Amino acid sequence: MSARLRGIAKHTQEIVEIGHYFASDGRRVVIAPDLAAALEGTRMYGPESVPVTPDSDRTTVFDVTGESSTQAAQRLTAADAAPVAVLNFASARNPGGGFLNGAQAQEEALCRASALYSTLLRAPEYYAHHRADRDPFYSDRVIHSPGVPVFRDDRGQLLDAPYTAGFLTSPAPNAGVITRRTPEQAHRIPAALAARAERVLETAVATGYRRLVLGAWGCGVFRNDPGAVAGAFHALLTADGRFAGHFEHVVFAVLDRTPEGSTLEAFRRAFAGQLRP
Repeated sequence: MSARLRGIAKHTQEIVEIGHYFASDGRRVVIAPDLAAALEGTRMYGPESVPVTPDSDRTTVFDVTGESSTQAAQRLTAADAAPVAVLNFASARNPGGGFLNGAQAQEEALCRASALYSTLLRAPEYYAHHRADRDPFYSDRVIHSPGVPVFRDDRGQLLDAPYTAGFLTSPAPNAGVITRRTPEQAHRIPAALAARAERVLETAVATGYRRLVLGAWGCGVFRNDPGAVAGAFHALLTADGRFAGHFEHVVFAVLDRTPEGSTLEAFRRAFAGQLRP
């Protein structure tokens, strides 16, 4: 745990509570109206299937990049005003994971950069279910947080111009725990990933998004195989997949800090036939 990150988290929550902050030039930047709308609009979907009818009338642009989720969201937002949804690689039992304690993973980074944490507190039933049910497969529940103000960069610096992004909060199965404690159940992991990815995409369709930031979901501490995660999304988003042609732009933002870059490479291999030259 990092004392510096814990301090940023504390300051982020102070900004959320007062509804504004000051930019580098001294301007007062107000986020209160966007925050109020995000809190009011937060809903949980699933675990049952979300009734949607994806269309297939567009050619989806796919990118696999080495940037963070917020870098990708900011880039897409700067290019076009249409809303962007970011997949939050969530803790099933604790809102924001270890955000308040200075932990460093994707969910914690999202919460430090934005008002996401406060919206997650609006879905207590999601966390209550997973705390009561200790199954490391977790469930197909998804929290949608619309139009959340994002006001920090990856270094923790406040943005002179904040932007908004939707967040889809869903836990991947905890493959590490499953294979260690109940190895006889490990064969169920690919199907669980596929079903959960489908629920995430259903929620994105139901809430009106055409642009998504996905990534190496559950490939860190949860130890899911990057190829399996990439494959689950590839099957749903390409060729005869249920969501093929529905989304305009899908970015797999894979911030891979390993020397060999194997996680990023797994996504590039999976989408090699769809990436722009």
